[in-house]
Amino acid sequence: MNFALSDATAAVQQMLNGFIDRLPYIVVALVVFLFFYAVGRGVRAALRAFALRRHKRQNLALVLGRLGYGVILFIGLLISLVIAIPGFTPGQLISLLGLSSVAIGFAFRDILQNFLAGILLLLNEPFRIGDQIVINDFEGTVDEIQMRATFLNTYDGRRVVIPNSNLFTNSVIVNTANEKRRLEYDVGIGYGDDIANAKEVMLRTLGSLDEVLPEPPPEALVVGLADSTVNIRLRWWVEPPRQWDKLQSQDAVLQRVAGALHEAGIDLPFPTQQVLFHDQTEDSDGDRRRQREGWPARPGDSPRPARIADGLGELARSSAQRGERRPDT
Repeated sequence: MNFALSDATAAVQQMLNGFIDRLPYIVVALVVFLFFYAVGRGVRAALRAFALRRHKRQNLALVLGRLGYGVILFIGLLISLVIAIPGFTPGQLISLLGLSSVAIGFAFRDILQNFLAGILLLLNEPFRIGDQIVINDFEGTVDEIQMRATFLNTYDGRRVVIPNSNLFTNSVIVNTANEKRRLEYDVGIGYGDDIANAKEVMLRTLGSLDEVLPEPPPEALVVGLADSTVNIRLRWWVEPPRQWDKLQSQDAVLQRVAGALHEAGIDLPFPTQQVLFHDQTEDSDGDRRRQREGWPARPGDSPRPARIADGLGELARSSAQRGERRPDT
């Protein structure tokens, strides 16, 4: 095989000449693309500013801005390619995309799924930017909704990126969907306390707090008879229903309710247990041979329950009979 350097040089020279000839067209195509790029960004910024001024349908304005930006950018790309590449037509690009759509679909299935889920979330608006939501193990404020993912700022200052498909297919709790939110807390009082009086003290205290809404009125309901306490559930409403307002209201309620119950002489007992030993039973417990405390009856057991004092006396008598005495010191 003969290699001709002159032929190779001529080919390279021809390519350079062709590039130089097309250079003005490439520059014009680049200018056109930058123009469409600027127009697309301007449209997106204008719709975003409109969305910030109008809180209703805010997500719709955002998705329209992003879609408009994408369409304008795609049109600018087509026009630039027609100018820069001789003989190129938009139909060739569309046919190329059609032939490779199956491969692209398999390769970017998750990306397309999140993209479509993001569009549906922005259109349906189950929540908006600034809402506080709970999704699986994450809770925080929605900071940004993009086409692929949603950014969540947690209450402790972390940022969570959640794929839109997860938000679209899983259950989401929107804490700020309504203007008001009901809070509740269980308070345990002693069995010897007056339940009606305790409920009256609690409701009177809740009614005097600015952090508690008067309407709907607070409630105090007995919800359980626990081992050591009678549990009364306090329920009250706050506005607005954001996390900080919830914590502020709960702090004020618990502090004031605990103080009011203490002043009223109502006990707030802690869990206690009573341990009953077998040799500490009372005479009223009945015949030891028929007791069901976990010890089987033995031959010779007395019907009268044994006491610790009796056991100590028996031990002393046994020691005396064996001649045991305390060693001299």
